Amino acid sequence: MNAIELSLFAHRLNAICDEMGAVLRRTALSPNIKDREDYSCALFDAAGELVAQAAHIPVHLGSMAYCMRDVVSRLDWHAGDVVVFNDPFLGGTHLPDITLVAPLFDAGELLGFTASRAHHADVGGVTPGSMGVHEHLADEGVVISPVHWWRQGNEDVSCLADFMQRVRNPDERLADLAAQRAACLSGVRRLLDINSSMPCRTGFAELLHSSEAYGRQAVASIPDGVYRFSDVLEDDGMGTLDLPVCVNIHIAGDSALVDFSGTAVQCRGPVNCPISVTAAAVFYAFRCLMPPHTPQTSAIFRCIELSAAQGSMVNASPGAAVAAGNVETSQRIVDVVLGALAQAIPERIPAAAQGTMNNVIFSGGSQACGWVYYETLGGGMGAHAAGDGLSALQCHMTNTRNTSIEVLEMHYPLRISEYTVRRDSGGKGLYRGGDGLCREWQAMANCQVSLLGERRRTAPYGLYGGGSGKSGRNLLLRNGVQSELPAKASIKLAKGDRLRIETPGGGGFGKGDT
Repeated sequence: MNAIELSLFAHRLNAICDEMGAVLRRTALSPNIKDREDYSCALFDAAGELVAQAAHIPVHLGSMAYCMRDVVSRLDWHAGDVVVFNDPFLGGTHLPDITLVAPLFDAGELLGFTASRAHHADVGGVTPGSMGVHEHLADEGVVISPVHWWRQGNEDVSCLADFMQRVRNPDERLADLAAQRAACLSGVRRLLDINSSMPCRTGFAELLHSSEAYGRQAVASIPDGVYRFSDVLEDDGMGTLDLPVCVNIHIAGDSALVDFSGTAVQCRGPVNCPISVTAAAVFYAFRCLMPPHTPQTSAIFRCIELSAAQGSMVNASPGAAVAAGNVETSQRIVDVVLGALAQAIPERIPAAAQGTMNNVIFSGGSQACGWVYYETLGGGMGAHAAGDGLSALQCHMTNTRNTSIEVLEMHYPLRISEYTVRRDSGGKGLYRGGDGLCREWQAMANCQVSLLGERRRTAPYGLYGGGSGKSGRNLLLRNGVQSELPAKASIKLAKGDRLRIETPGGGGFGKGDT
C-alpha cells in the first residue's frame, strides 16, 4: 500500500472500532455500559498485535495492547468462536472488566481478532459490585480464565453456568455479555468487507511497521538522561499507609526504559496491579506525547521497556487482590511517569490531575433480584504551560461518562441532592488547576455503599511553583450529623442517609496568585 491507501485502511479500521462501540452501547442492558459507556473495543492481527482501537478507556486498551498476544496463543481458534475471560493475570485488568474475543477467518485463513472489554456492575465475590477491600483475588469475584463461550457458532451453555449462579442480577450480566458478543461479531463482518478490497493481513503488517516510527519519534524528542519521580498511595484499605510508587525513566535515543525500582512490595489490600495495568498506564503517558493522528497500534510502544519486580505492587503475583489497582494505582503510576517526564520536557507536561477515580458502588436487594450501581467521579485536571486545567471531568486512565441524574433515579432507589463544581479546589499558580466536583446521593431505601478512592490525605502536586490541588473528602450525613469516611470503606446506609463525595482539584502550574 502507498501512504494514502495505508491511511485509508487505518481510518477504516478505526471506524469499525467506533461501530463496535455503538453496537455495544445500544444493545447493552446495564446503565454502567449503555449510559456510562464503561467499555472499549479494538482489533488485533492474527498474532494478537493491536492494530486499531476506538477512543474508549485507556486502562482497558493499553492492557489489551500489552497482553493479547499471550491470550490468543493459548487457544485453538475456528470461525464462529467467542472466548471470554476476566483473569487479571491472564490478559485482564480487574475482575469486573470482562473481555470477549472473536476471530476473523476468510477462506479458512485466520486474519485477526475483534475484542470488546466492558466493566460489569457485579461479578460475584464477597462485596456487591466486586470492588471491596479484600486480601485475595478469589474474594473479589468469579475468575474466568480464557475459555470458549461459543465454539464454531454453537454456544457452550455450561461455560458461564457457575458464573451466573454466583453473580448478582445474572439476567443483566448475560444481556451485557450478549451485547459484547454482538459488538465483536459486527467487527468481524466489517473486517470481512474490508478484506475483499484491502487485504487485512498485508494491511495489518504494513500498519504496524509504519506506526512504530511514531513511538520512536516521540521518545527521541525527549532529551537523553535518567528522570526520577516518586509519590505514594495513601493506603491499601487494610492499614498499610503511604505505599511508595517510584519510577526511573532512562531515555537513550529513541528507546525508553521505565523502571519501577523502589516501589512498594505487593500488599494485603486490593491496590496491587497486574503488569498489564502498569503497562497500560505507562503506555498512556507516552501516547499523550504523540501526535493526535498517530495510528492506535501496539507497535508505537515497541521502543518502551518496562522493569518491575515480580511481587511488587505494580507487578503483583497471581492471586493477589487487584480491584483498586486497575482504578487507583494506575492513576498514581501516571502521576509519577508524568512527574518524571516533566523534568525533561516541562513545557509539555501538566501538573498532577486529581489522581483517583473516586469509585462508588451502591447495592441492595437479593442475590438474584438485587441491584448494583457503580460510578466513577471526575475531578480537576492539572494546569500546564499553556493554560489552566479543566474542571470536573474524568482524568487520565478513565474516559467514561457520568450516569445522568435522570437515568440513575429511574433505575435505583437513590436521589441526587447535589451535583456541582467544587469551586476553588484547583491549585493556585500562574495557571490554576482545574476544580473537582461535589456529588451527593440520598438513599431512598436501605442499601450498602463501598468506596475506593485516593488523594484524601495527600494532594495532587503542582509544578514549577504551582500550588497543590485540594484533597478530596468522603462525607456521611445521617440524622443531621456529618462525619468523614475513609478513602476505602464499606458501610450500610439507612433510608434518608446521604453520601457526599468532594473530588480533588488539579495541581497549579508556575508561580503566581491567580
